[in-house]
Amino acid sequence: MDNPDVPPAEAVIPPAEVARAALNRAKAAARAKGLRPGSPARRSPLVEPRTSGSGPSARDPQLVSDVVGRLLRDKGWREEVSVGGVVGRWREVVGDDVADHCTPETFEDKVLVVRASSTAWATQVRLLTPTLLRRLAEEVGEGVVEDVKVLGPAGPGFGRGPRSVRGGRGPRDTWG
Repeated sequence: MDNPDVPPAEAVIPPAEVARAALNRAKAAARAKGLRPGSPARRSPLVEPRTSGSGPSARDPQLVSDVVGRLLRDKGWREEVSVGGVVGRWREVVGDDVADHCTPETFEDKVLVVRASSTAWATQVRLLTPTLLRRLAEEVGEGVVEDVKVLGPAGPGFGRGPRSVRGGRGPRDTWG
C-alpha cells in the first residue's frame, strides 16, 4: 500500500541540506533587518570590557554622593555648586546682622554680587569685604570667590510720578 503522505525514497532531502537551507533563510532575514550575521558583535566604546570573577566593576551599585561628585567634577560645576551651598546657608556664613540687611544675588566669573537693603548697609558691607572674602574662602575654598560686588537698594526711580520735578536734577539724598 502506498501512503500518499510519505514521499518516495529518492525524493527525501538529507537533514544537512534542510539545516543549510534554514540557515541561509535566517541569514537573509537578518541582512534584511540590517544585521550582519557572522561578523563579530559591535560594542560601544563606552561599555567597559567584561571581566570574569567577582571583582568590582562599573556596573556595581554606586553611592549617590560618589556619582554626583563625579558628575560635578566632569562637568566643571564644582565651584558654582559650592557657592550655591553658601548662598543657601548665607545667614550662618555671614551672621544674623549682615544677613538681615544683605542678600546674595548672583555668582558669575568668580564675583559674588550682593544687594544691601540701604546705602548705609551697602557701605558697611563694602568695608567688611575683606572679612567676607576670608570667610567665603573658608567655606568654599581659596580662589573660588575673588571679589564681592555690593549693590545698593533697588528702589523706585524718581523719573516719573508724583515725586518727579521737570527740569530738576533729581534726588540728591541717599534713598533707603
